[in-house]
Amino acid sequence: MSAFVSNLKVAILGFGTVGSSVARILCDLKPEGIELTHIYNRKIARKRTDWVPSTVQLTEDFETVLNSDANVLLELVGGLDPAGSWVRRALAAGKSVVTANKKLIAFHGIELEKLARSKNAHLRYGAAVAGGIPVIPGLQQGLAGDQVTRIEGILNGTCNFILSKMEEGAEFADVLKEAQANGYAEADPTEDVDGFDARAKLVILSRLALRADIDPNEIPCRSIREVSAVDFAYARELGCTIRQIARAELRPQSVNGSDVLASVGPMLVPKASPLAWSRGTENTVLVGGRYGGDVVFSGHGAGGHPTAVAVVSDVIGIAHGSRAVDLPSKKTAIGGEFLLRHSIRFIVCDQPGIIAGIALALAEQGINIHAIFQKPGYSQDRLPFVVTVEPCAASALHRALDRIGKMTCLLEKPFDLQMLEPEDKV
Repeated sequence: MSAFVSNLKVAILGFGTVGSSVARILCDLKPEGIELTHIYNRKIARKRTDWVPSTVQLTEDFETVLNSDANVLLELVGGLDPAGSWVRRALAAGKSVVTANKKLIAFHGIELEKLARSKNAHLRYGAAVAGGIPVIPGLQQGLAGDQVTRIEGILNGTCNFILSKMEEGAEFADVLKEAQANGYAEADPTEDVDGFDARAKLVILSRLALRADIDPNEIPCRSIREVSAVDFAYARELGCTIRQIARAELRPQSVNGSDVLASVGPMLVPKASPLAWSRGTENTVLVGGRYGGDVVFSGHGAGGHPTAVAVVSDVIGIAHGSRAVDLPSKKTAIGGEFLLRHSIRFIVCDQPGIIAGIALALAEQGINIHAIFQKPGYSQDRLPFVVTVEPCAASALHRALDRIGKMTCLLEKPFDLQMLEPEDKV
């Protein structure tokens, strides 16, 4: 293969936030050997702008792009359909594809990479995880010589924005409205706040770092919707904050990646952890290696410009004839549960015997209480307090909480948070 492809013709599919940012970079920087030839979007007439050269063909017809002389398609529409069909048809036609579509790569990435190789085409997706942060290139090249044993990350900028604001005292519903007004959250925020967006990204990272091909639907997700301002007050008492954490880890007895633990959800994170330092829409990914130790990737993971930088970087890589390192993975099921400390928040109408009842239900599941925290200044008629417990399986804790939930003193369902600790035992 030539070291440099001198005539790379590029078509953009999708002219929204990311697509327009990619076009802007290509038009402004004019990377050597790369020519923007087509832009596809529905109702493209509404998207016309004076900074796109007249030589670029604007179209509402995908077939026009597919049958054109463009040899690299940038899929920036997102979702599984019709984007998946377009990517397959482009690769089958021998065209290379660059995408930021984490859902498509999480569910169908291995199949699409095989198709690309069979047609001597490229499939690049450096923008699919953490936007402009080079996590994927870092795993594919910079850390390929290590045995990665765990990944922990803040992979969703919307959740990080919401939880950062709640850390300052705001409530979830108010911050969600602000995030939607600022364009950080969709009108339906389910993918973000319930963990599905971060789950797709975790699948991609697990495939590259742990060499484990995980079914996204097997990874348990918890929503951040139940987190409240009082939870942050008690988190501070524990020297922690709260973040949505996506994590995957090889079990200690695993030598070939056959057993992986994984989860996505809100967790208590020690203030000393790099994962506690992210603010706003920033992303942070911590990768733990057997030989190289911990490596942290951090920066602006969301937004049109940072994501567009990753997309254009992939295009430039193709122009220079570089191929992603092939890191073969094997089909892997999620096995077992993390054994972690938990913090459980209760809101009760105070009366004698509450702690005794909680302790009994926990003891029946073999769970030991670590500490009890009760901040002053709350009414006895609606009293929040926190019980922390020694490391236990979430399933055992939930059985205990089901029994505790029947206590008449409870005003709300108990809410538990796992506590992220270095070198968690599993």
